Amino acid sequence: MKPIQVGLLGIGTVGSGVFNVLQRNHDEIRRRAGRDIAVTMVADLDETRARAVVGDQAAVVKDAREVIANPDIDVVIELIGGYGVAKTLVLEAIAAGKHVVTANKALLAVHGSEIFKAAADKGVMVAYEAAVAGGIPIIKALREGLTANQIQWIAGIINGTTNFILSEMRDKGLDFDVVLKEAQRLGYAEADPTFDIEGVDAAHKATLMSAIAFGVPVQFDKAYVEGITKLSSIDIRYAEQLGYRIKLLGITKRTDKGIELRVHPSLVPAKRLIANVEGAMNAVVVHGDAVGTTLYYGKGAGSEPTASAVIADLVDIARLEGADVAHRVPPLAFQSSTLREAGQELPVLPMADITTSYYLRMRVADEAGVLAKVTGLLAGAGISIDAVLQREADEIGGEGSTQTDLIILTHETREGDMDKALAEIQGLPTVLAPITRIRKEELN
Repeated sequence: MKPIQVGLLGIGTVGSGVFNVLQRNHDEIRRRAGRDIAVTMVADLDETRARAVVGDQAAVVKDAREVIANPDIDVVIELIGGYGVAKTLVLEAIAAGKHVVTANKALLAVHGSEIFKAAADKGVMVAYEAAVAGGIPIIKALREGLTANQIQWIAGIINGTTNFILSEMRDKGLDFDVVLKEAQRLGYAEADPTFDIEGVDAAHKATLMSAIAFGVPVQFDKAYVEGITKLSSIDIRYAEQLGYRIKLLGITKRTDKGIELRVHPSLVPAKRLIANVEGAMNAVVVHGDAVGTTLYYGKGAGSEPTASAVIADLVDIARLEGADVAHRVPPLAFQSSTLREAGQELPVLPMADITTSYYLRMRVADEAGVLAKVTGLLAGAGISIDAVLQREADEIGGEGSTQTDLIILTHETREGDMDKALAEIQGLPTVLAPITRIRKEELN
């Protein structure tokens, strides 16, 4: 059978991993795919770097459009990243009748609906296993392995940079800014870490998982996104004392009213497996009505872990290239004719309408009646309290201190009701600093 010829756009960390793993495991991959798969053309602005990786095994060019225009290329792998030129090149590759493999979660989270439609119209495949959680095969699990289930919810640690930072803050008791600098020094965080630490990267990935799980279009613009920049080491310590750990979670849930799609720090019970995922590792928990809860754990980034996912997509394309379009696995798991329109049947809910429980920390005056006033306002808003922890004043400000920390865990309540209650509590003269509010997810 004719070999699959692959054109690689970008041969940096992931691209070099793809080339090296294909070379090293060539025979094993051929046995699985039923035919040879070979990178025969590479486009990279740094031609010297590209030639150092591929040697004489592939042609090297600067212009990505030369790869797309080559009639011998069957599959284009896009590893450039971003929304701009990557989108243009992917659409041009599809228009040229090439299958596309990409690790670009940002591109698909924002423009996925347009790209998937273009591919369907042209009869080519767009595969993106590497776009979510690196080497963890979570896309295949959602699209194929769990296809018998109604997915109820997904919660994932899907950004290794933030998980490394939170692990270091917990282990060493350091503040966010200190750990961020260390993460940058070690290469876990970019020079500009905004997408990671503000939760945007995780939201891109959560958007894709939500679309696959619930049969809706990708709707990144409707996701709630909150990062870890405002977290304090004191909250991580208090959470630990209460039996919880703080993780940045990407969460999507099916409810009677619609879909929750949100990324934010969450208290997770320390007894949950996902709470014990440390360092730069990723983990995703999926709950289906038939299978129950399943956990997927592994490296969420890196040269060869991500290459593993890219090559898995190549093997799928090699197996299915000759199949009728109707017999291929749809990019978002559901047949395109059955995808719900954005906002219909299962709209993405605004945060005011989501229901969860909360951790609240308040710096208050150490005087009689403060706790009663706070709990009274919460009760008036219909918010039930699960636990209260009040620190001794001298633990907060030293001997003779007139301030203390009041920590409250609530039962589930509507976020809009919590917003109103916190606005009232913040206005109390005995509440001396902005209230810290962190959502709590039991993940039962």
